[in-house]
Amino acid sequence: DPSIRLQQVVLAPAVREKLDRVVLQQERRTWLREGNRTPSRRLLFAGPPGSGKTMTAEALAGQLRLPFLVVRLEALITRYMGETSAKLRLVFDETIRRRGVYLFDEFDAVGGKRAATNDVGEMRRVLNSFLQFMEEPASTDSMILAATNHPELLDPALQRRFDEVLQFDLPSPDEIREVIRNNLRPMKCPRIAWKRVVDAGDGLSQAELASAANEAAKEALLHERNTIRTEDLLAQLTARHDMRTVFNNCE
Repeated sequence: DPSIRLQQVVLAPAVREKLDRVVLQQERRTWLREGNRTPSRRLLFAGPPGSGKTMTAEALAGQLRLPFLVVRLEALITRYMGETSAKLRLVFDETIRRRGVYLFDEFDAVGGKRAATNDVGEMRRVLNSFLQFMEEPASTDSMILAATNHPELLDPALQRRFDEVLQFDLPSPDEIREVIRNNLRPMKCPRIAWKRVVDAGDGLSQAELASAANEAAKEALLHERNTIRTEDLLAQLTARHDMRTVFNNCE
C-alpha cells in the first residue's frame, strides 16, 4: 500500500504537468471510455539512479489510491526457453484481473535493443512478448510503468508503446533546497546559508540529498540539538560527494 502522494515528491515542472494529466485521465476514465477513448496508462520513467523514479511511481499509486506492485526482474528472467515469457504473461494477466500500478524497475534488462551484439535469442523473444502484451487492452486501466537508468539501451520499438515518457534529471537549485527542507522536518533550520548549501548539493541526486539531510538531522539529535546548522549540512553533502569519488575510482 503506497504511503505517499505526488504532493510529497519534489518534481520538475514538466514531469509534474505530465503526471497531473495522467492522474486526471485515470480519475475520469469512465468519461473517456464513454467517448470511446482510453486513459493514458503506460509510462516510461528515464533518468539517473536516485532521481526519484521509484518514489514517483509509488506516489502516483498513492494519488490514484491503487495498490503499488513492483515486478522484480531478477525473479522474472530465467535461463530456460519460454519460461520468462510465461512469467511475463502471468504479470500482465494480473494487470487485467487487479487494477493497480505495476512498476518494471531496471527495465533495460528486458527492453534492451534486439540488435545488441550481446543479445541472445531468448531475450529477443522476451522483448517481443512484452511488446505484444503492452498492446493488449485492459478494462481495468492498470498503470504499467517502466523505469530505466539507461534509456539509450532501450529498443526503439518501445517508443510508440508508451503513452508518456518522463525524463528525470538531477535536481535544480530550487529543488535541492526543497528536498533538503522536506527531509529535515520536523527539525528547525532558522539560520541556514542556503546559497552555500545549494552549491554544495549541486550534482547530487534526490536520494543523496535526502540521505545527507537525514544524517545531518541525526548528528544534531545526538548532540542534543533540535536545530540544524549550515555546517551540519555542508559536512554531510561533502561526504556524499566523497562517496561518489570512491565509487568512480573503483570503475
